[in-house]
Amino acid sequence: MLRNPTLVLVLASGFFACGAPAPPPTPEAEPAPEVPARTADPFKRGLTEADFPRIQELAPGVYSYEQLRAAGEELFTTVSMFVVTDEGVLVADGQGNFEETALMVEEIGKITDQPITHVVVASDHGDHTAGNGAFPEGVEYIVHENSVAPMERMHERIPEIPIPETVISDRMDLTLGGRTVEILFLGRAHTGGDLVVHLPEESVLFLSETYLHRVYPAMRSAYPTEWLAMLRRAQEIDARVNIPGHGFVDSPEVLREELQVAIDALETVIAESTRLHGMGLTPEEADEQADFGDLETWSLRESQRGMALRRVYMELNGELP
Repeated sequence: MLRNPTLVLVLASGFFACGAPAPPPTPEAEPAPEVPARTADPFKRGLTEADFPRIQELAPGVYSYEQLRAAGEELFTTVSMFVVTDEGVLVADGQGNFEETALMVEEIGKITDQPITHVVVASDHGDHTAGNGAFPEGVEYIVHENSVAPMERMHERIPEIPIPETVISDRMDLTLGGRTVEILFLGRAHTGGDLVVHLPEESVLFLSETYLHRVYPAMRSAYPTEWLAMLRRAQEIDARVNIPGHGFVDSPEVLREELQVAIDALETVIAESTRLHGMGLTPEEADEQADFGDLETWSLRESQRGMALRRVYMELNGELP
């Protein structure tokens, strides 16, 4: 006989309750959002060529633009940025040929009626400048003084590529449609004249090819240890969004983490190359023995690994200009 008549055994819910109804069933947990793989390979991210170009609005009127391009059999992205104001559009870095840049101009035209008025040559390499002839006439091209000669050489090969007329040494402060745009030279890095574009009010920093997001450190014209120092100065800006020149534009949190990963990658290449140099190995011998850890799985490893090692050797030998 029960001493407490209010004690009820609730079999359906599997617990005892004292005169109280069973609580409602616990709702099923929402599935966690899918997190993109930390890779520059579009196919490992579940993307196809039909997903490009990709445009994302990172702050009001501030957009990233990702377009696929090929390096041998590998596909990866070249990233540009454009800023829409009521006095015109500023573009940071074009794309790798006339057709790709013309497509970007067309896509910008779907977002705004404002004309493109400024183009920042943040990297003087052809995969960011070879399509500059597709920008409309009257655009003001802005370049670092160290990149003038490479742009002149490119113009000789492809006369449609304009030679920038606005040349800066350390910085240029621009106000466009009420927006403040800082165009900065933080030191030699991926090239001799890398520029970055900082939007202080929006806390967005376009780093062009100085920031390679899971792409093997590309050093054919780089200054390895200066590149490291430059990126550490970029980190001190403490931007909310750090935009790479290759790889994917992920969440601000991931991009911040991956900027440190890119710095670590440079340190790895420099340290291992320096170790092998100290053993007296030739670049060819070093290339056979080098172990760059996780970097061996990164995009463009096949085409960039040996070149990066040789560039570090050149720096150690005092052979860089």
